Amino acid sequence: MDVNFSDIENKVCVITGGCGIFGNVFASGLINLGAKVAIMDYKKGRCDQCAQRISQKAGAPVLCAVADVLQKDTLLEAKKEINQEFGKVDVLINAAGGNSPSSTTATEFVTDKDLNDLSKTFFGLEIEGFRNVFDLNFLGTVLPTMVFAEDMLVKGGSIINISSMNSYRPLTKIPAYSAAKASVNNLTQWLAVHFAKVNIRVNAIAPGFFLTNQNKFLLLDEETKDLTERGKKIIQNTPMEKFGDPGDVLGTLCYLISDISKFVTGVVIPVDGGFSAYSGV
Repeated sequence: MDVNFSDIENKVCVITGGCGIFGNVFASGLINLGAKVAIMDYKKGRCDQCAQRISQKAGAPVLCAVADVLQKDTLLEAKKEINQEFGKVDVLINAAGGNSPSSTTATEFVTDKDLNDLSKTFFGLEIEGFRNVFDLNFLGTVLPTMVFAEDMLVKGGSIINISSMNSYRPLTKIPAYSAAKASVNNLTQWLAVHFAKVNIRVNAIAPGFFLTNQNKFLLLDEETKDLTERGKKIIQNTPMEKFGDPGDVLGTLCYLISDISKFVTGVVIPVDGGFSAYSGV
C-alpha cells in the first residue's frame, strides 16, 4: 500500500482543548492534509479567535465548537453543530488537560526540616485542586469519548488520547496530574478492547517535556526566565538535551489517524527525546 497520509483528507476531526499549544498545532497540521477540523474550547471568545487564526493561516475553514469537556449536555450540543457543518465524526483527539499549582507540592521529598510545617508537602495539597486536575484529565477524556465515538459505530474511526510521560513513572511534585494521566493510559487500553469489533481504534500519545502554560511555572524562573533546577534536571535526563516542540508530536498523531496504522490499537506512544529510555547513567 502507499505510505502517505492522503486518507486523512475529508476526515472530520474533533480536537478538545483545541486552543491549547498542542491543539493549535494539531488543527493546522490536519487542515493542511485536507481534514475538516472542529476545535473545542469552553470559552466562546477564545475559541472564535483561535479558529479564525488557524483558518487564516491554513487557508481553510475551522469550526469553533464551544463546549466544556466535563459537561455532557454542552458536548452533545457541540456534536449537533459539528454534524450539521461537516457530517459524522471520524476522529476524536482528546487534548484537553492540564495541571494546577494547587495540586503541586513545593518540595520533592518530605524531610526532617518539613516536620514542623507540612504545607509544602503532600499534606498541604488542596483536595479540591487534586480533584479538578483528575476530573479535567480523566473525565475530560471519558465524556467526549462517550459523545463523539457514537458517530464511529457504523464506519469506524480513530480516537487519540493525549497522555504524558508522567503516566509511566510519576514525576515528583505533581501527584494529581501523574495519576490522572496513568488513568488515561488504562482507559485507552480498555476502550481499545471494548471498541475493537466495531473498528474504532483507540490509542494515546505520551509527550515528554514541552514548555507549555501548565508547566512553565515549574521549569522557568519567573523573573529571569532561566531554567529552574527542575528544568535543568529534565534536560540532563533527556538524551536529545532539549525540550520538545509541539510540532514534533504531529507525525505520530497523523500515523495514528491514518489507515497506515489500521492494525494498531491500545498503544501509548512516547514522544520524549529518549527520556523514557535513559537510566541517567
